[in-house]
Amino acid sequence: MNSFAFHNPTKIIFGEGTVSRLGKEASAYGSKALLVYGGGSIKRTGLHDKVLAQLQEHGIEVFELPGIEPNPRLSTVRKGIDICRENDIPFVLAVGGGSVLDASKAIALGVPYEGSVWDFYEHKATAKAALPLGTVLTLSATGSEMNSASVITNWEERRKLGYLSPLAFPRFSILDPTLTYTVPRDQTAYGAVDMMTHVFEQYFNHTKDTPLQERLCESILKTIVENAPVAQENPNDYAARANLMLCGTYALNGGMISVGMDQDWASHDIEHELSAVYDIAHGAGLSIVYPNWMKYVYRERLDRFAQFAVRVWDIDPSGKTEEELALAGIQATRDFFRSLGAPSTLTEVGIGEDRIEEMAAKSVSFGPLGHFKKLGQEDVAAIYRLSL
Repeated sequence: MNSFAFHNPTKIIFGEGTVSRLGKEASAYGSKALLVYGGGSIKRTGLHDKVLAQLQEHGIEVFELPGIEPNPRLSTVRKGIDICRENDIPFVLAVGGGSVLDASKAIALGVPYEGSVWDFYEHKATAKAALPLGTVLTLSATGSEMNSASVITNWEERRKLGYLSPLAFPRFSILDPTLTYTVPRDQTAYGAVDMMTHVFEQYFNHTKDTPLQERLCESILKTIVENAPVAQENPNDYAARANLMLCGTYALNGGMISVGMDQDWASHDIEHELSAVYDIAHGAGLSIVYPNWMKYVYRERLDRFAQFAVRVWDIDPSGKTEEELALAGIQATRDFFRSLGAPSTLTEVGIGEDRIEEMAAKSVSFGPLGHFKKLGQEDVAAIYRLSL
């Protein structure tokens, strides 16, 4: 096990009806707020009215930035920064899923910074200050409600890059599972894929003597496998939605499940190029890429992949070699993603091989990807081709 330091300052407020605590929590950060949300589903469900009522009850003047895209655009982030600066707004409130939360983090980081917020994502600058951020989560997936990461798309340059800053942890996050009842079947699938691959990125490593962390990862994976199909078949099943919401939060919150372990993240970088160029859903891209990354690298540590097959997918090890178990676990992962309705190939989502070399080159612009197996441009291109 590696040495580590772990700190997570986000206050989680979990359970049905917890939106009623929003006004009190937000009032600690000033008398104005920028309300950031997506395509309008929070208006159709009535959540927008509840949020406004809470803020107004506590004397908070609200400015709004709707229309955050599924792969949030740098241009929209800049609009939010301008609104905050022009109106001297001290607090950002994100109401939505991971894309809304990521855009809100970028806004919070960008307001105090004199240069372009894109400097952070290109690793040209380090954030020194940020506006406080609160969130109300409506989609279980990214873990952005309790982590310091955000991913933004520069659509003009077709680049999708992430940035981590300890200043970007939300001050509080309200997690009411009933707010995810209206999430459609495909988005439930993509959320499950996203949170599972977050765990994979931490689980597949070469660090020795980490039995607790490994079993924490495996328990989250098994809980997602048990609950995602239930949530798809019965969207109003509170237990299934609550378990998925907590899995998403625990899967990626700065290391709670993986302290002391190395991490990989190559597959996320590979997928970011896909959604930057083709604007596909992040979870859909991961459902295609990740099993093929597994197939490309599994021999780097057969024992971990065999363990994954037995502990997560309950594959009987009797009479099987480690390699046979590893391949069975990879196939079980692919089959589960497919059972949820997530795509398995790039062809299914209308993507061919014409831009593979371009995407592979961009993916390694900051250097080789991953840690489990270092991937260069040729490796990334090979994974894309496996995914066709």
